[in-house]
Amino acid sequence: MCGRLNISDDPFVMALINELGVESPREKVHWGRFKRATDTISIIRQHDGQRVLEDATWWLLLDKNEQGFKPSRYTSFNTRYDKLDVPRSAGYIPFRQSRCIIPAKGFGETEFHNKKPIHYYDMEALPKEAIAFGGLYRQWLHPQTGEVRLSCSVITLPPHEKLRHIHSKAMPLILPKHEGLLSAWLDPRYQQTENFQFLLTPNLPQDLIAYPIDKPSLHHAIGAPEKIAADQQRA
Repeated sequence: MCGRLNISDDPFVMALINELGVESPREKVHWGRFKRATDTISIIRQHDGQRVLEDATWWLLLDKNEQGFKPSRYTSFNTRYDKLDVPRSAGYIPFRQSRCIIPAKGFGETEFHNKKPIHYYDMEALPKEAIAFGGLYRQWLHPQTGEVRLSCSVITLPPHEKLRHIHSKAMPLILPKHEGLLSAWLDPRYQQTENFQFLLTPNLPQDLIAYPIDKPSLHHAIGAPEKIAADQQRA
């Protein structure tokens, strides 16, 4: 997954946030049609038994400086599925203790060849739907200023056959909207991560609309939209 999220001010994104039990979230959402890696985005996490919507830097690893925090030189807006069970990897502890959901309308992908972009695509949920990305977060405390900062990443999976013509390297983890699964995902006390292994294979739990665009900053469609059908749902 490339570092672009579509968190448009969409009533169905808000509906997803409400369904996840966040109280009075509207004034807290960081809306934006084009959210880049290292931007501040909104995540849902469970804290002290409550589901809350909070700001997080979309870059899991942060470095401290005198004024506060900055993104690490190590790329970490995504966390690969095959690193989640590797001790000492950046995602190992968060996968067990600090999972989050990133609500969005869609995401963007760029396909590269010889390190040069060959096309850009935007993908979105259907008009009356939203996407719940499976993410990880970390909480940071600055020893001098006392600032507390959250950071996050999106978990990425191997490429999906239905999406290979769009992006051949990876796809984001899109969580199925099953209440029990989402509750377990957000619960920091739930550490039986073996029960999440079925999520770490390519799967589309919902339909998507994909279309080529001219460039991410403009996101003008330059081709017809394509509906990509959901896979058969898994338990």
